[in-house]
Amino acid sequence: MKVKKIALFASGTGTNVQNIIEYFSGNEQVIVDSVWSNNPVAFALERAKRFDIEAFVFTKDEFVTTNKVAEELKKRSIDLIVLAGFLWLIPVNLIQNFTIVNIHPALLPKYGGRGMYGMKVHQTVVDNREKESGITIHYVNEKYDEGKIIFQAKCEILSTDCANDVALKVHELEYRYFPEIIEKVLLGKN
Repeated sequence: MKVKKIALFASGTGTNVQNIIEYFSGNEQVIVDSVWSNNPVAFALERAKRFDIEAFVFTKDEFVTTNKVAEELKKRSIDLIVLAGFLWLIPVNLIQNFTIVNIHPALLPKYGGRGMYGMKVHQTVVDNREKESGITIHYVNEKYDEGKIIFQAKCEILSTDCANDVALKVHELEYRYFPEIIEKVLLGKN
């Protein structure tokens, strides 16, 4: 069986990037091939280096108006692109050529769309006095957070929870489920 290759895309600190790298470390069927970022100072790039994984930085122009990123991913024979805290809308040339999954820190379709990420989502959940939140892992299409849902996991929100409390609960779900679902998608078990 051919080893499946993942490309991780991240814009920030990369805690999910590290969790995914660690999960697949030593896996004989799946490897994290590379880490990609639109942010030259994203700590996700540093995490990649710590694991001797090649890291790439690209500009908005290279990502949106050229095929540079897509061509490099094709050269590397990438089987799956995983968005792990990546904030840009994915261009059509990538959507048409690759399977792409994303994790969102809420139960879609609630609290998705442009500008809804990280603490903004958690604060909105608290402000709206939601009783639960969670994660949504979904395929990526041409619109923010509207691709077909693969998996959701929920956590209870207490009336005393602040946005940081919600973030901790959601991160716990991300770390527990995201690598496992990625593996199922890649190996056709989903």
